[in-house]
This record gives sequence, C-alpha cells and structure tokens, in this order.
Amino acid sequence: MKEIVLAGGCFWGVEEFMSRVDGVLETTVGYANGHTENPTYEEVCTNKTGHAEACLVKYDESRISLEQLLDKFWFIVDPTVMNRQGNDIGTQYRTGIYYTDSEDLEVILRSKSREQSKYDKPIVTEIEPLRCFYPAEEYHQKYLKKNPGGYCHIDPSKMTRA
Repeated sequence: MKEIVLAGGCFWGVEEFMSRVDGVLETTVGYANGHTENPTYEEVCTNKTGHAEACLVKYDESRISLEQLLDKFWFIVDPTVMNRQGNDIGTQYRTGIYYTDSEDLEVILRSKSREQSKYDKPIVTEIEPLRCFYPAEEYHQKYLKKNPGGYCHIDPSKMTRA
C-alpha cells in the first residue's frame, strides 16, 4: 500500500471522488503542509495556518498506479487557479500534491508536464514533500457519504467517472 496527499479545493469532494476510485483503499481528510500544529477547521479558515485542505489517499499500487491516480486528480481540479477551486476561495483551497516517497517525485513531475499541455496558463499546483498532515475533525470525515446532498465544488457528473 502506498500513499499520497492531494489538495484540490474543499476536501469533502476530493475525498468522496477518491474513495470511489478502484484501487483506493482508504481516504482521510485533513490539513497539510502548514506551519501550525493540530489546527482546527476554524483556524485553517483564517488563512493564517498555511495549511491546505487535503485528502490522504492510501492505494494499492498493484491495482492503480500513481500515474493513473494523478490522472484522476487532474480531472477534478483546475490546476491553473491559485488558492481557489469552484466557489471556495482562500489559501486552504489551493491545489497540491504532497508526496511521502521521494521516488514518486519523477512520476508526479511527468504527470504535471503532460497535464500542462492542456492549458495555456501555467499550472500552479504545489508539488512538495509532505511535511505534516493533521486529520480533520470527525464531522469532516466521509462528509458527503454522511450528507449526500452536501456542498461539493466538483461537478457531480465527474463523480460517476471516478
């Protein structure tokens, strides 16, 4: 089992989408790569913690490769927009790929390069080693499974294509 942390706007939608991907074994929403320890949702929303709303994705690399998983990620984000996805605006809504295995960096950069060919504007998605990840409060975990009519910035038609 491998893991990667993906930030793509509100973590509710990213988590729901990724949980539907064949080969993804576990998802956890939380706060990644900021400079405060154990932040709360309210603190992250102040844009003072440096954290991104993100989803820790554990996957079976014998069933889905990192490259295939990243193709799914690019499908649900606009990587050319800084600090925003859909109606969500703020630094916590930036896009990011945070890796735990340095050997994944080459795959991530190749994936970004292929994706860049689809855009005239530069991709602004952060690509960094994962420095920290704090799980979000329990009510955020599996939010859209618990609240099927809840807000999601990802086009619902994309959810069926996970």
